[in-house]
Amino acid sequence: MEFILWILAVVLVIAGIVAIVRKQLLWGVVLIVVGLLVGPGGVSILS
Repeated sequence: MEFILWILAVVLVIAGIVAIVRKQLLWGVVLIVVGLLVGPGGVSILS
């Protein structure tokens, strides 16, 4: 389960960076923050 959360966090952060590059700053920041919260190093929502 932790591995799946790690993969999800990486995907969210990458999507956030892509959104920022595409000039969607707010959406990008939201995706990055959610990615950091979901990741095993952050405060996991599911645990």
